Amino acid sequence: MNSIVIDYSDSKYKKFAPKKEVVSFLNEVLAFEKLDKVQFSVSFIDEDQMHSLNLQYRGIDDSTDILSFAVRDGNDDFAFATGRSRYENIGDILICPEVCERNARIFNISACEELHRLLVHGVLHLNGMDHLSNDATEPMLVHQEDIMNKLFINPKGGIL
Repeated sequence: MNSIVIDYSDSKYKKFAPKKEVVSFLNEVLAFEKLDKVQFSVSFIDEDQMHSLNLQYRGIDDSTDILSFAVRDGNDDFAFATGRSRYENIGDILICPEVCERNARIFNISACEELHRLLVHGVLHLNGMDHLSNDATEPMLVHQEDIMNKLFINPKGGIL
């Protein structure tokens, strides 16, 4: 069992990425990656916030679709009030719905597919994977697409 916290900086993002569906898909990704008893958050933030954070943490003066902040020192366990369950905090994922939607149009795919891809991408970063470029042959991106091919199903055509 995992602990996933979903946060929305604006209530309009709840329709873009409903909590129940986001958590359900992330649990599928975590199972695929054989990650259990992990804790992390996913926050949906606006483009101005994303631009500011991208500049602060990456030195890039532009917005981006996703930022991931991985916790790498194994000392950040999160104990719930029961004291019975322990979860390893693996970090935080920030997603900008406006950039996600813009990228989906550029790539000629649905915003639903792009959001799923970002969720997979964020989990892989939190799990220690990285890439030097956005070249499709990067091992992390190849693995990301493998997960998408196995897990992404969009029969209704909705966001999630």
